[in-house]
Amino acid sequence: MTKIAVWCRHTQDNVIGIGPHIPWKISSDFKRFRRITENKSLIAGEKTYESFPNRTLPNRKIYVLTFNPKYKVSDEQNHFVISDIEEFRDMEEELYIAGGASIYKAFMGGGEGLIPDVVVDSMYKGDLNANLKGKKVDITPCINILKEKYICVSPEYEEDSIITTVWVKKGDFVDQAVIKHIFKAIENNGEK
Repeated sequence: MTKIAVWCRHTQDNVIGIGPHIPWKISSDFKRFRRITENKSLIAGEKTYESFPNRTLPNRKIYVLTFNPKYKVSDEQNHFVISDIEEFRDMEEELYIAGGASIYKAFMGGGEGLIPDVVVDSMYKGDLNANLKGKKVDITPCINILKEKYICVSPEYEEDSIITTVWVKKGDFVDQAVIKHIFKAIENNGEK
């Protein structure tokens, strides 16, 4: 089934975080992510999962990819611990990859059955929050793969200093319902 990576990166250096924090706070970014992923299945690493309010996002099934098979999730009926990325290779459901950086890198470099079919690439043009402490976390290897193996299939959508484009892996057939859903979610700014 279709795998979709959804990220927002700083346009100048591909940074998606500083320490455990997203280095910008733009409500339209969170709203766009919500519209794209609502009622979908997400894959998140531990740090990303723990960054969700109350370690959950309403109306989503969440797979937490972690090396700790005894990791405790906040909702055992809708959240699941997966310790081996290979379990996602042949899953039959539509999967939205929500990060963090190590998760994006594992899927983007994972080869057939793991590499996303679609990437929603949002790029923040503003300044990073200079008050945050910690190491900058970037996804440059993912962007290099994006430029090499994908083709942009959308115009640039801009809102609040964030440009969003949609990319499809070259040579792949992608379920058109998935693409329509993503375009509608991106174009539907101001809703939800």
